[in-house]
Amino acid sequence: MTSPLLLTFYGDDLTGSTDVMEALALRGVETVLFLDVPTEAQRARFPDARAIGVAGTSRSETPGWMDENLTPVFLWMAQEGAEISHYKVCSTFDSSAAIGSIGRALEIGHAAFGGHPVPILVGAPQLKRYTAFGHLFAAYRGEVFRIDRHPVMSRHPVTPMREADLRRHLADQADLTIALLDHLALGGEEADQVADAAHAARPGAILLDVLDAASQRAAGRQLQRLARAGSRFVVGSSGVEYALAESWREDGTIGAPARFAPLGATERLAVVSGSCSPTTERQIRHAESEGFEALAFDPRHFVNGDSAAVEAMRAQALAHLEAGRSVIVYTALGPESDLGAEIAGSDGARHAIGRGLGRLQADLVRQAGLSRAVIAGGDTSSHALRQLGVHALTPRLPLPDTPGSPVSTAHSDDPAFDGLEIALKGGQVGHDDYFVRIRRGS
Repeated sequence: MTSPLLLTFYGDDLTGSTDVMEALALRGVETVLFLDVPTEAQRARFPDARAIGVAGTSRSETPGWMDENLTPVFLWMAQEGAEISHYKVCSTFDSSAAIGSIGRALEIGHAAFGGHPVPILVGAPQLKRYTAFGHLFAAYRGEVFRIDRHPVMSRHPVTPMREADLRRHLADQADLTIALLDHLALGGEEADQVADAAHAARPGAILLDVLDAASQRAAGRQLQRLARAGSRFVVGSSGVEYALAESWREDGTIGAPARFAPLGATERLAVVSGSCSPTTERQIRHAESEGFEALAFDPRHFVNGDSAAVEAMRAQALAHLEAGRSVIVYTALGPESDLGAEIAGSDGARHAIGRGLGRLQADLVRQAGLSRAVIAGGDTSSHALRQLGVHALTPRLPLPDTPGSPVSTAHSDDPAFDGLEIALKGGQVGHDDYFVRIRRGS
């Protein structure tokens, strides 16, 4: 290591993990994202990294799965000795006691890092996510909604948000007391004393408001102070990195923002999508109007193991690619077409869809010799990318005007995928022309 390690992080899904990588990379923090806890040989390939992440799947997993799988990862993070270790969750904080329990992950991290109070930071103005007096708000199409009234997140097919007060939301998931440092306290003259008093009371966690640029700077400063007091484990969105970067910049820990070379256009692009979001629906329809071939695929074929249907779709998509056209294979076109209720009784159905799309994407990249690809859907990406034999990602081109959806460079022992430019897009992320822009390279 040429410089001290600033951060280790675990993302509860893949697109959330690349969101962190992007936020750090844009601010000049060299970052590598692994698909699993790295081996010594894999870690040695990135000696200059100042932030190391592991992309996980816990957003779509049960508390029992978390007990078995998060504990060793958190212990590894603690042993790495970074200034701060971050359990990264979606900025919409959607979760439940049964699936993607943020509260259970918080309890596991609380124990792994010595029982110190766990800071929680969710607001990220850069993503149009705001917390005020512990309540979460998020924008949708130019209007800001309380998260339990958000047109999309209040109707999420797996983890709908029915409570905006994050402390009350977590009370259903964890048996820990949660203190609050609201934005007024963070901006006051006695902010340090208030934060110290909250920490000294030894709650299970401390929620920090982020409402605007000023409260974000103040929250970043308190994260560093709390870490020095022992609270090195943090739960939150990529707002954690945005806030920390402000403090690191002010104290000289990091320097100038990084520069990235433009991508340039690619003639052919393959997209696979398991997203049910209306945002992705608009992106698919826009791409189709710009010459993409949009191919609908019934996700039940993946769940039921219908290899003939999968092979037919693979052949159809390859024929379009070989003819020089870009393709999108999608399993849903907006929330009204989601088959979640129908497949809910099939154990591991959503995981099977992600893995199926990943195998399909792997075949398209390999057989068509593609240099660029996209996977859409946070849960989908987490399970799909693992089918490509990729063990790490590094930033290729962050997209500041659509944060959370960078183009990454894949690292693999398989030459077909090593060096692949790949974008992993969460359902709510990106403008209508997202897929077209990725093909165009700008």
